[in-house]
Amino acid sequence: MKAEKSRRFNRWERFAKNKRALVSLWIFAVIFVISLCAELAANDKPILVWFKGRLYFPVAADYSELVFGGEFDINADYQDPYITGKIEAGGWMLRPPIRFSYDTISYRLPRPAPSPPTGENWFGTDDRGRDVAARVIYGFRISVLFGIILTVISSVIGIILGALQGYYGGLLDIIFQRFMEVWSGMPTLFILIILSSVIEPNFWWLLGITLLFGWMSLVGVVRAEFLRARNFEYVLAARAMGMRHSRIMFVHILPNAMTSALSYLPFILGGSITTLTSLDFLGFGLPIGSPSLGELLNQGKVNLQAPWLGIAAFVVLALTLTLLVFIGEGVRDAFDPRRRV
Repeated sequence: MKAEKSRRFNRWERFAKNKRALVSLWIFAVIFVISLCAELAANDKPILVWFKGRLYFPVAADYSELVFGGEFDINADYQDPYITGKIEAGGWMLRPPIRFSYDTISYRLPRPAPSPPTGENWFGTDDRGRDVAARVIYGFRISVLFGIILTVISSVIGIILGALQGYYGGLLDIIFQRFMEVWSGMPTLFILIILSSVIEPNFWWLLGITLLFGWMSLVGVVRAEFLRARNFEYVLAARAMGMRHSRIMFVHILPNAMTSALSYLPFILGGSITTLTSLDFLGFGLPIGSPSLGELLNQGKVNLQAPWLGIAAFVVLALTLTLLVFIGEGVRDAFDPRRRV
């Protein structure tokens, strides 16, 4: 137990020694946490409302405008000067820094949409009058969550299949290898586009379709480690003692194979984010109106007179991928046994 803790500590020391990777990890973590709380950072509803001695939470619940002295029994529109005036006359509001959600249309623009950045719309608006900063925050959250879920599921499948191939070898290994050669040779992007155009796309459909071709990333790495380790003396001794094959594979061999597999995860995550962005850019991704970095890039391509659209999406996407590459380099160095602190 102490030896394992010591190894973990040494790996963290090796990772922390790479200052670029450590800073990238902190930056990515802060941005991701902010995006997880997107409703508190960018929303057309106040976070808190104090009105006539009572506290309300519009960000979590809908209230009729009758509650705030309005005239109609409909959901309060906190962008309406009439409602905001009623609330401020009887209390106060705590608003998010960005007073727009990803689907909020701004009607007070200095020029027809897409309008340039202003003090109210920090990154400008798109061609439908929606705030770009809000769409970037929500789009980043969807892209990263999509990438994380796809990376975890595809890695689990790839590790299991790679372990089975490498451990048993023989005919099983040959059949799987020939299948993977055929499957990896298929035009993945074209098939994704065809499937996305046949069905109505949503987050989970896209995840499932992308998973059909994303599980092969770690198969080769894990297979090679198991092929190398299955004839080691401790594995042969475990077999001679009658230990179950599943225990040998996942308790004794897999921890050693994970050293090389873990260093690939940040790069797989970056590729997953790029896949969703590409589908959204081509119009075969998330449903129309969903916050998406790819859709924002497409708007920048169509509206060349509004460079802030493409620049905002490009900077966020480039920064995300750059941070993941630096983190991946740090993880690779941390698990490299040839490196010492």
